[in-house]
Amino acid sequence: MTRLFVAVFPSEEAREHLRHRLRPVPARRSEKWHVTLVFLGDVPDDAAVVRALSETPPPAPFSLRLSGGGRFGPVVWAGLEGDVPALHTCQAAVRSSLATVGFPSDPRPFRPHLTVSYRFDRRLAAALTGYTGPPWTIEEFSLVSSVDGEYHRLWTG
Repeated sequence: MTRLFVAVFPSEEAREHLRHRLRPVPARRSEKWHVTLVFLGDVPDDAAVVRALSETPPPAPFSLRLSGGGRFGPVVWAGLEGDVPALHTCQAAVRSSLATVGFPSDPRPFRPHLTVSYRFDRRLAAALTGYTGPPWTIEEFSLVSSVDGEYHRLWTG
């Protein structure tokens, strides 16, 4: 079984900008920073997921930027601004495509964010206060597997 999720990834410029803002406070590795659209968990057949996603139209290009932050318990996250309604539309399309082939997703409302750290640190929270990063363009989403804490993009469209 493979733990799968569908996500969009900030540009390298956006990740580097945030990484610079957070230095020298420990945070998650920036190459793992993403915005989860749908978390699927353990999936026995990722080929079926790829087929469903390949039939989902890619989003029309839209722009986001990392902005501010907050926390869920010990989790520290960066918020988003820009064309967030387009991100919601993209997430709904992915979720719908996956549901039609039997992959239901979390029924909770979509609250887009980028997890910076799974361990609360006041310095991270302070660094995110008032933060606004550079915009980046979303034109695709990716199916990602998580194996032993490493991420592998299985499909992008």
